Amino acid sequence: MTSMRLPTSTEDEREEAVEAASLAVRRGALVVIPTDTVYGIGADAFSPPAVAALLTAKGRGRQMPPPVLVPDARTVDGLCTDVPDVVRDLIDAFWPGGLTIICRAQPSLAWDLGETRGTVAVRMPDHPAALALLRRTGPMAVSSANRSGRPAALTAQQARDDLGDAVAVYLDAGSAPGGVPSTILDATSGELRAVRAGAIGLEQIRAVAPVGDRADQSDGPPG
Repeated sequence: MTSMRLPTSTEDEREEAVEAASLAVRRGALVVIPTDTVYGIGADAFSPPAVAALLTAKGRGRQMPPPVLVPDARTVDGLCTDVPDVVRDLIDAFWPGGLTIICRAQPSLAWDLGETRGTVAVRMPDHPAALALLRRTGPMAVSSANRSGRPAALTAQQARDDLGDAVAVYLDAGSAPGGVPSTILDATSGELRAVRAGAIGLEQIRAVAPVGDRADQSDGPPG
């Protein structure tokens, strides 16, 4: 199947592009979406075959599960359990935005993101096209739109050059405004730990909540 690259410059274009992307997600296909940080490759978070296809497209194994993007902060309680107050403070301060938070996943969820060890990394992006799509699809598994080991795509064309026809629909919103992946914090151990420095500086975060040194992880979830 040949992929489509669809512009989102005007409201009419965005409506048409988001509708095409939402239909692709519902049928289990992959899409590339713009976010406030970098472009992401996304799939229905609750479709294990779609998530597996996402990891295959990136050349990544199950040991690096993708984060999940959500359309609003309220969705967190449907995906995560035992969310501490400090995480809610961070969400209030930095969402939508470039902060990904790893929480304990709701054990009853029927999904398979990979070897998550009972956790899920969640973020609400600050981009109109991404949010419009998420409002139609619900939570999506989204990783940076590039083959593993290559730089994160900052344009839809860069993503297409890397991922080709493995992706059904590319939403093109020009250059990613942030250009830097999200900051990742781990909130699963009783205290916040930095996993990856990124779009939001740790000093900004520490003005809201205490954050310890980098967690003992060689790499955080991409995206």
